[in-house]
Amino acid sequence: MTNKISRNLPVLPHGLVVAAVRAALDEDLGLAGDITTNATIPADAHAKAVIAARKPGVVSGLDVAEIAFSEFDSSIRFARAINDGDSVTAGTVVARIEGPARAVLSAERVALNFLGRMSGIATLTRRYVDAVAGTGARIVDTRKTTPGLRAFEKYAVRCGGGFNHRVGLFDAVLIKDNHIVAAGGIAPAIRAAKAAVGHMTKIEIEVDTLDQLELVLREPVDCVLLDNMNPATLAKAVQLVSGRCLTEASGGVTLETVNAIAKSGVDLISVGALTHSAPVFDFGLDFLAATAGSSTEC
Repeated sequence: MTNKISRNLPVLPHGLVVAAVRAALDEDLGLAGDITTNATIPADAHAKAVIAARKPGVVSGLDVAEIAFSEFDSSIRFARAINDGDSVTAGTVVARIEGPARAVLSAERVALNFLGRMSGIATLTRRYVDAVAGTGARIVDTRKTTPGLRAFEKYAVRCGGGFNHRVGLFDAVLIKDNHIVAAGGIAPAIRAAKAAVGHMTKIEIEVDTLDQLELVLREPVDCVLLDNMNPATLAKAVQLVSGRCLTEASGGVTLETVNAIAKSGVDLISVGALTHSAPVFDFGLDFLAATAGSSTEC
């Protein structure tokens, strides 16, 4: 059983996926290759298999899993049964695979590692999105991602119904507390940022108190990050801003607190846990048949 989220998803750049998959395959295979499979499975053995969910959740990473198999052996056929962003129940088949048994076994772990990591993030994101449904607040991610896998993890957040914050240090200005100290204050930091970046670049600044927020409102920005404020203080902050810029709540957000935070009226809630603490989603790859020789049916 599947349930689809009705929103367009971004496209992971093919070259980025191939590079990450090749690095993962190289890491797993080393210099000798899959010595277990090569020793026990006949070279001409042909397999049919399925990948199935072992618990309820949201799927993300099917393209990456497919490329993991095709990069190892281009003759492997990968037929997806659902799409990224779909919700599944335990036992749902997400893909069917056919090809040389050795190749399927050797690429299996890399494919499932990407699929499980990304689906875990999508599943946790959907829980947060569901928790704030009806409030108008958006759940967004952070830069607290696995080094080298940020694009994959931010894509997975989108599969779960969340939205992306800045991708890196290069695509938006986010003035944090240490920037403010080093720049000599809130006003100097904002003015310096405005003088340095183009008119298309968004500027956001972090504040810890309502007094700091009042200073920010004298130097208009695109968004203000309200750090570690309780829901009552957040509500006062939203009133102070009064629509002059976007408001983002951040810091210590959990599934237990996110609804109360959303009801304060903030526009965005950033959750580092989406990418740094999501449990890996459990998939299994099971052979349906393994025979000598080749086959063209899938």
